[in-house]
Amino acid sequence: MKKSLIALSLGGLTIGITEFVMMGLLPDIASDMKVSIPVAGYLISSYALGVVIGAPLLVIAGRNYAPKKMLLILALMLAVFNALSIIAPDYNILFASRFLSGLPHGAFFGVGAVVASRLADKGKEAQAISIMFAGLTIANLIGVPIGTYIGHHFIWRYTFILIAIVGLLTFLAIYLWMPNLEKGESVNMKTQLQFFKKTEAWLIIGITAIGFGGLFAWISYIAPLLINVSKFSPEDVSSILILAGLGMVVGNFVGGKLADRFSPAPTTLALLLVMSLDLILVYFFSFNQYVSLFLTFLTGAISFSVIAPIQMLMIRTAKGAEMIASASLQGSFNIGNALGAFLGGLPLAAGFSYSSPNLIGVVMSVIGMIITFILMRLHQKQVQMQPV
Repeated sequence: MKKSLIALSLGGLTIGITEFVMMGLLPDIASDMKVSIPVAGYLISSYALGVVIGAPLLVIAGRNYAPKKMLLILALMLAVFNALSIIAPDYNILFASRFLSGLPHGAFFGVGAVVASRLADKGKEAQAISIMFAGLTIANLIGVPIGTYIGHHFIWRYTFILIAIVGLLTFLAIYLWMPNLEKGESVNMKTQLQFFKKTEAWLIIGITAIGFGGLFAWISYIAPLLINVSKFSPEDVSSILILAGLGMVVGNFVGGKLADRFSPAPTTLALLLVMSLDLILVYFFSFNQYVSLFLTFLTGAISFSVIAPIQMLMIRTAKGAEMIASASLQGSFNIGNALGAFLGGLPLAAGFSYSSPNLIGVVMSVIGMIITFILMRLHQKQVQMQPV
C-alpha cells in the first residue's frame, strides 16, 4: 500500500473518531456541563452543521491550491479545532469548537478523493479511494471505543487530546509521504456549480441527508439506549461500540461488493428498506441484552453498507464536477447527522423512552426510500427519451 494513501487514511481516522465518539460520551459530557442528554446531543448537530458549511466553502476557497498544500491546511485545522474542545470552559464554547471541528471534514474527503484517484494505479482508482474511507471504519472499530473508554473512565477532555494527536500525525504523514502533485488546471467554479442545477444531484443529496439520517437517529443516542433500555453498565458501552464498529467494517465491504455487482439505485433502495426494518427491531427488542448486542452489530453493518451505492450514484451524476460533488456528499451525510441527532432528541425531550429515536430513524429511512424511487423513475424516463 502506498504511504500517501495511508496518510489519507489517517485523516479518515481522525475525522471518524471526532465525528462518532460524541455518541458514546454524551452522558459524561451532559453530566459535566450540567445539561440534559438531548441538549448535549446538539453538539453532534453542531459538528454536522460545520461539515455542511465547510465542505463547499473550503473547496471553493482552496480550489487553486496545490493538493498537498490544501490537505496540510485541512489536517492542521482538524488538529487545532479539536484541541479547542480540550479547554472549552462551558457548553457554548464547546458547541462552537465542535462546529469549527466539522469545517475541514467534507473538504478533506473531497480533495482526498480526487488525490487518491490520481495516486492510484490505473484501474484501481476506486480501491485507492476506499483506502482513505477505511479510516472511518477503523475509527469506529478501534478509535471510538478507545476514546469512549478514556472519556468515561478518566475525563472526556482527554479523548480530544487523543483526536488532536491523531490529527497532528495526519499532518506529519501528509508532509512526509504525500508527493507534490501538480495543481492542475484552474477550476472554473461556474462549471463546477452547474452540478447543482441537476435534479438528480438534489435527489441524491436528499437520499443521503434524510435516508442515511436514520443511522444517526440510532447512533446519536446509543449510549443511553444501552444503559437505560438494555441495562448495560456505563463501563460496558465502550466495549459494545466495538461491535458497532466491526459491523461498519463488514457493511462497508459488503456495500462495495453490492455496488459493483448491482445497479446503485436499486441497491440503495433495498438497503434503506433493510435499515428501516432493522431500526424497528431495535425499538422493540433492545430490552434483551443478547438481542441488543446482535442488533448493534447488524445496524452498524446495514448503515455503512449504504455508503458505497450512494457514492456511486453521485459519481455518475457529477461528471466534470467531482471535487465539489464529493465534498457536497460529505455535507449531505452530515445533514443526516444533524437531522438524526436533532429529530431523534425530540421524543426524548418529550419524555418518551430511549428507544424512541429509532422510530424517527425508521421514518427517515422510509423517506429516503421514496426519494430513491423518484430518482429511479427519473432515470427511467431519461432513458426512454433518448433516441434509439
